[in-house]
Amino acid sequence: MRPLKLLLLLIAGVYLLPAALSALLWWAGEHPGSWHQANWDSARILPSPADSRPAALYIMAARTGGMKGAISQHSWIVVKEEGAASYERWDKVGWGMPIRQNHRAADGFWYSNLPVIVVAVTGPAAERVIPQVREAIAAYPFAATGGYHIFPGPNSNTFVAHVMRAVPGIAATLPAAAVGRDYPSEGRLVALDPARAELRLSLWGYAGLVIGWESGLEVNFLGLVAGLDPRRLGIKIPAFGTYTLLGP
Repeated sequence: MRPLKLLLLLIAGVYLLPAALSALLWWAGEHPGSWHQANWDSARILPSPADSRPAALYIMAARTGGMKGAISQHSWIVVKEEGAASYERWDKVGWGMPIRQNHRAADGFWYSNLPVIVVAVTGPAAERVIPQVREAIAAYPFAATGGYHIFPGPNSNTFVAHVMRAVPGIAATLPAAAVGRDYPSEGRLVALDPARAELRLSLWGYAGLVIGWESGLEVNFLGLVAGLDPRRLGIKIPAFGTYTLLGP
């Protein structure tokens, strides 16, 4: 029984304790009581399309609403063709049609939470990847009604992570707090991605392991990610995210 006790203590210390602390801090903060009380306006983070002619691709994320926000972020995709007068935005949500287009401002607050730019690709590089992004969105295997499950997935972060993996020109991963990103949307419990020099193991999103150049070492348990990022001298803390010494 001793190995089992040690395993349970490890899980409690590495995953459950940070999640509980994050939940306590979140509960003590001020947050909107419901979606219609939340701020969904533009956060004015992205350049105005009228003032920015080059093509652009952005992956964005923000803490989600309710107590879920204590441990998880919501992510979405934004594109702009060269010379376009407006952005296009795609989210996967749990209501209505699962893949929603342009239902919020491209850089809008999410449940009053400020978004961040996870990936920014502009100019000729964006022109090359945007058609692939559109193809990946159209081919997403869980796009039909009923293709959303908040946990372990597929959810909003599963959708964005799937598109990112499908496009070799997006050399990045979603934040560690994007619960659901590790759900195996391609249907493979073991996946080797030579383009990203990455190995992914997943027990259908309930637990898994990721080792790669961009991701570092990650061990996920019930959607919570703990790990190390040697490339940026970073540590990944469940519910809180990644803290690095060398920047993003």
